[in-house]
Amino acid sequence: MKTVVVGMSGGVDSSVTALLLKNQGYKVIGLFMKNWEEKDAQGRCTSTQDYDDARKVCDKIGIPYYSVNFSKEYYEKVFEYFLESYKQGRTPNPDVLCNREIKFGPFLERAKMLGADYIATGHYAKKETTNGLHYLKKALDKNKDQSYFLNQLNQEQLANVLFPLSDLTKPQVREIASQNGLITAEKKDSTGICFIGERNFREFLSKYLPAQPGEIKTINGKTIGTHQGLMYYTIGQHKGLGIGGQKDEAQGAWFVAKKDLTTNTLYVEQGKDDSLYSTGLITAGFNWIPQKPEQTKFECFAKFRYRQADQQVTAEIIGDNVKLTFKEPQRAITQGQFAVLYDSQENCLGGGEINEILKD
Repeated sequence: MKTVVVGMSGGVDSSVTALLLKNQGYKVIGLFMKNWEEKDAQGRCTSTQDYDDARKVCDKIGIPYYSVNFSKEYYEKVFEYFLESYKQGRTPNPDVLCNREIKFGPFLERAKMLGADYIATGHYAKKETTNGLHYLKKALDKNKDQSYFLNQLNQEQLANVLFPLSDLTKPQVREIASQNGLITAEKKDSTGICFIGERNFREFLSKYLPAQPGEIKTINGKTIGTHQGLMYYTIGQHKGLGIGGQKDEAQGAWFVAKKDLTTNTLYVEQGKDDSLYSTGLITAGFNWIPQKPEQTKFECFAKFRYRQADQQVTAEIIGDNVKLTFKEPQRAITQGQFAVLYDSQENCLGGGEINEILKD
């Protein structure tokens, strides 16, 4: 009997993952990860409730379970990167790093110590192996497909992973949980920062990075307000700018056009958002799944944010990086996010962090 260690989060997806594998005849072990020590705004340690839910699910389906604390690894490998990105004026995606550095890093190693032949997660993604190569593919439920967040995995990390939810929709997963009396059947999906949860973002970030207020200017150089710190704003943002009451408001809402770290200035525009559109980008490094293509230039599809519809692009490999040229201009491409490529067969080719934005 093969042993599978399931990453139990206390949510419905990992609960059903464990149940399905148990029913398929695997020896299943639940492993709960605690990755953040701090309490939330109400003084509660959110991981405590999640652990209780995971424990009850494991007891219900009759599998052993363990808990492991990766808070130190998470802080050093994910959270410090998260903070450094904000210092540089970028908007990071910690979920991508969580997968590469924690769920398929220390978690994988601990699973092996428990005798795992495989690990399994509640991700909505699919893996296929052909001629010794592991392909990461989109899940059946395109609304929940999470292959975007798995774009940094390598062949070794994919080798012994199972994704039991690959051909299920979210409503089906909840129905399975309900039919089997799992306490997580109607539990709300986790949101917010990976492993940290929902927080007042400005308040949370200010604990780790000192805010540096500065001027808000129009593209023409007119000062119209004061920002609370560049790290709190993203390109294309409309709300929370604090510059209402300006003259000529009939021209439309204000939005963030760019951030200048050298002068600590937030630039805004009003009305037409043509300046937010770009024609291409260059990544900082690129992780190829399953392997680097022989062609150095080819057509494919890309996502620049989670749940975005596939966009047609031309990819050009330049050393370790990739240059993408968009078939149609793209709005509010953001440094620090990931550009993830797909072929016409829904294989995830890999991804790279967006480093440079190209405009005509």
